[in-house]
Amino acid sequence: MAERAEDVRRDLAALKLARSAPPPRRGKRRRVVIGAGVALAVVAAVAVWRARSRGVPHVDVVVAAAPLARDGGSATVPVLSGAGYVVSAARYISIGARVAGRIDHYLVEEGDHVQAGDALVQLDAREYDAAVKRAEAALAVAKTNADLKEKQRRRAEALAGEGIISRDELDLRLSDAAAAVATIGQAEAELASAKVALEYTTLRAPRSGVVLAKLKEVGEIAVPGGFSGSGDLVRIADLTDLRGQVDVTEGELAKVRMGQPAEVTPDAYPDHRYAAHVVKLYPQIDKQKGTLRVEVQIERPDQLLWPDMSARIVFLEPVDTAGGTAILVPRTAIRGPADAPFVWTVADEHVRRAPIVLGAEVGDQVAVKQGLAGGERVVAGDPGVLEDGQPVAVNAGR
Repeated sequence: MAERAEDVRRDLAALKLARSAPPPRRGKRRRVVIGAGVALAVVAAVAVWRARSRGVPHVDVVVAAAPLARDGGSATVPVLSGAGYVVSAARYISIGARVAGRIDHYLVEEGDHVQAGDALVQLDAREYDAAVKRAEAALAVAKTNADLKEKQRRRAEALAGEGIISRDELDLRLSDAAAAVATIGQAEAELASAKVALEYTTLRAPRSGVVLAKLKEVGEIAVPGGFSGSGDLVRIADLTDLRGQVDVTEGELAKVRMGQPAEVTPDAYPDHRYAAHVVKLYPQIDKQKGTLRVEVQIERPDQLLWPDMSARIVFLEPVDTAGGTAILVPRTAIRGPADAPFVWTVADEHVRRAPIVLGAEVGDQVAVKQGLAGGERVVAGDPGVLEDGQPVAVNAGR
């Protein structure tokens, strides 16, 4: 039985087909080898680049520069700037009606230059002219009545002297004469008031300036006062006295003081810079914004400046250049002890140690009296440990 089972297995084994191994694919193996080689080359290149990068520190640099002279005066450097506006020193002057009346016509247009006392608006004056005439007539009646009462007084005194009339009759005549004189005074006051009202029908400029706007149309009724300036007819401004106005944060207030030189550059004319100086520090902080409003007087305004123009206001700090021109560098560029300061300069992508003599601090910068000529690229910030002559990489944008 066992022998038969063995024979069956041999027969079955003889029926199986022999499978041969597939031939190797040489193209695929070659691509795998090439890919592995490229990957190794890339890895090696990255390793070399990293090794070199670790040996060359990256630094930030600034250009050492001499401060600019301000209009031929002392050299200055900007210490603070902000966006603000051009305003009139007297703000806007709104001129409204002092008596009610219909607007008859305007005597000026927007943009007209006017002098103090020039007529601006004419109201309908017929009613006020009639009031003047009534007051004049009332004054004439009062004078005539006073003359009559004066004659009666004189006759009464003569008759009383002869005993023809009583003392009571004389007192009555004296009282009538005095009342007539008082009536003249009252009529004169009413006439003066009527003339003033008539004069108010012509609105005049209280000071010289430029007409900014006409606020009502011809034919509208003008009334004195009104809510939120609703009675105003004309708005003017004095453009010979212009200022720059800017809000300064509390953290920057130490950089601003009265009389400090400044510069105003209108956004509309970025090539025009106007010399100015600080004339007003408002006495209250805006607690909502944490700022203080500051005004600078524009020293020589011209026809290009208009109220409410956007402008950049730069606060300047004079630099002591006694003994030569001072070069300014950031405070963060100063290295070494106080008795032997130096800076790192960058030339041909190598750093050089440059001993310097320091001057006064100006804002966030320091004046260098000796050691720099201006134009050098100076390392700022914290570059780490450097050595004289060491190669460096300057960060982009510097």
